[in-house]
Amino acid sequence: MKKNSKKIGIVLGLLILVAVGKYVYDMNINHNFEVITEGKVYKSGMIPPDQIADYVAKYHIKSIIDLRMPGTNDLVLNPEKPGELQAEREAVAKIKGVNYFSNPSEQVPNAKNIEVFTSILDNKANYPVLIHCYHGTGRAELYSAIYRMEYENFTNEEARNGVRTLIKFSSFDDGTPKGEYLKAYQTRKQLGSK
Repeated sequence: MKKNSKKIGIVLGLLILVAVGKYVYDMNINHNFEVITEGKVYKSGMIPPDQIADYVAKYHIKSIIDLRMPGTNDLVLNPEKPGELQAEREAVAKIKGVNYFSNPSEQVPNAKNIEVFTSILDNKANYPVLIHCYHGTGRAELYSAIYRMEYENFTNEEARNGVRTLIKFSSFDDGTPKGEYLKAYQTRKQLGSK
């Protein structure tokens, strides 16, 4: 009996170690990069300027939509600094054929943010697109859900569930600002404006 308990403990310990390792890799080495729609839309956290060209080449990215918003003094949700955005803009400018779009957004977008976002995505020449914010877990996920509703006919709940890493305790749960925003979101088709 003790041998089985020890084996179970070792297996559980290894599973936890693998999960922690994957989290560290995703967040710190792979910059929370994720495929939203293969060959079309990707999302991530902030990629260091000296690594952007590698992601562009690997995924054939033609446009980068930067949702970061410097100057909010919110060191948890929006820790961006103006110099970081400028460094990215300059790095992208050196990559032939890649567009850089700045669409500074709060954690929950306003109507102008959505208008800018959809105008970028309406242009087929901009694809494949990388959507990113600072961490890649809030705004980039939210805009990825909006993309899915606007362009892939996901329902609000399908899109919201697609960005929830866990069933509970995410910033997209019922009652959270992002969760409620996605539940209430109306596509341009629903509003009759597209």
